[in-house]
Amino acid sequence: MISVVIPVHNEEKNIEPLYREIVAALEPLGEEFEIIFVNDGSTDGTGEVLRRLKMGDPRVRILEMDRNRGEAAALTAGFFHARGEIVASMDGDGQNDPAYLPEMIRRLREGGYAVVSGWRMKRKEPLFTRRIPSWIANRIIGLITGVRVHDNGCSLKVYRAEVVKRVQIPHGFHRFIPAVFGVKNHEVAEVRIVDRPRRFGRSHYGLKRTFEVLRELLTIRFVLGNRPAKERRLFLSFLILAVLSPATYLVFPNFRPWFSLAFLVLAALAFLIYRNLHRFNQAQERGVFVVQEVIHAAQV
Repeated sequence: MISVVIPVHNEEKNIEPLYREIVAALEPLGEEFEIIFVNDGSTDGTGEVLRRLKMGDPRVRILEMDRNRGEAAALTAGFFHARGEIVASMDGDGQNDPAYLPEMIRRLREGGYAVVSGWRMKRKEPLFTRRIPSWIANRIIGLITGVRVHDNGCSLKVYRAEVVKRVQIPHGFHRFIPAVFGVKNHEVAEVRIVDRPRRFGRSHYGLKRTFEVLRELLTIRFVLGNRPAKERRLFLSFLILAVLSPATYLVFPNFRPWFSLAFLVLAALAFLIYRNLHRFNQAQERGVFVVQEVIHAAQV
């Protein structure tokens, strides 16, 4: 079975066209499939549209989040509820074209990969505020993790089911898939896709996203491997650097402003990374989503 996971938040006008495209792409494969819409606290008519689709097609599944928790939590919920041995993900805004799914599924199976990731061409986004920062971030992620994916931010991806059930994804870390799942570089393939403009509505991203990307970039290396041990070492580093900052002010009077400031900055960075890694580790213990599946279309 193939599972397609789609987080949606206030996408009432985009859902039906996207649903029709997914069905048109997957039905010719002659395989069982399910389409899992994760309604992430929508306040428009998204819920009603989803129920109407479910009434006409039992392959549609609806997971209702208890509140708006963000894309990372919604993806995790869909991944953990997926029944298929192959799990695809995509955005609910229509920018990802489902027509590429058959090719990506074929690459996954024939190449023995763990993940096949979309690589967006001709992106319909601003050059300086989205595309250039994305290019820089992707190269940094590749250097840090060793997983050299050209477009980590592309939501159109296809996975083997066991890969997506490895971790709970805290807020913000979905931008670093597949590295956050711990896959190796040779386990990832890429398929070039044409990016499409958003059909209806507006983007949910804001300036806050820039800070979050930088914070997660600093943390991603520590997410890989023995996370609890790294968390303890980071906290110890923070304590040592925090003590050294005032100590250098007393021991090196000629250089005290610079030494003290340098240790203070390092201590702040260590604490920021420690807190973010602690948040990631807590997510594995507590989970990041609370959902209820809509079994009957008339369910409120």
